[in-house]
Amino acid sequence: MIQFIKYRAVVAFGSFLFLGAFCVMAVRQYLDRGIVFSYSIDFTGGTQVLCKANVPVNVDDLMNALSTNGWLNADVRLFENNEFMVKVQDFSNNPKGLAEKIRTVLEPVVQGPLEILQTEGVGAAVGESLRTKSFKAILISLLAMLLYIAFRFWSVAFALGAVFALLHDSIAMLAMLFFFDKEISMNVIAAILAVLGYSINDTIVIFSRIRQDLARRKNQDLADVVNESINRTLTRTILTSLSTILPVLAMFLFGGKALHTSSFALLVGILFGTYSSIYIASPIMMLFYREPR
Repeated sequence: MIQFIKYRAVVAFGSFLFLGAFCVMAVRQYLDRGIVFSYSIDFTGGTQVLCKANVPVNVDDLMNALSTNGWLNADVRLFENNEFMVKVQDFSNNPKGLAEKIRTVLEPVVQGPLEILQTEGVGAAVGESLRTKSFKAILISLLAMLLYIAFRFWSVAFALGAVFALLHDSIAMLAMLFFFDKEISMNVIAAILAVLGYSINDTIVIFSRIRQDLARRKNQDLADVVNESINRTLTRTILTSLSTILPVLAMFLFGGKALHTSSFALLVGILFGTYSSIYIASPIMMLFYREPR
């Protein structure tokens, strides 16, 4: 039997260091740049154009050309196969026309033809509204799950354990997006919400087993009961995680740039969701659990 609960303090300290490092770096970046994450045009507004060149390109040269032609706050990101994304804070009712203007400006810089693979445009007001609503959706989902678990198990301890685990998953996913400099988009928000649903399902399975074992072994030590319950559901947890990770991994490797960031968020979220169900939800529940009289 694996002694999960025995090392809960060590694992919790590791999580604390990871999330603490993220918070410190996020605050430092906010003070330096006034913003923590890189947002897609879903949230900032503007136009983004995915281009492909026949030769390697230089980011500085592209940004200088864009700045010279009036796009002062343009952002350029390089990808594989000479593909790059241009994001400008200029919005047009005809985004394809704007993309053609950008191509006209950049083709002399790359000294060859450019192929436009994708064009998107979002108004600034719409982007701000979407960003606010997205983070509200995450907070509302956490609150709804707190209430559901409280009624499902009729226990504040189980509810707090589940919500702390979900909060941990949300922050950990944002931390990984921050560390790997991934953009926050509507697809990423959808991935976070999907992971929260996945994680709470895994947590409920473990909690259901813990509650059953607590009812049958009232005089046994709480840590022993919880540890045995986790081990009894471990096979199911591993199989569920693997069967979910495999298609997401395929999407991450072969889904192209459009699915890369969202599949990365899903992949990271599934790993953290499995981890938190064992090492966050159960230990937090133990802190607040009181034997029924």
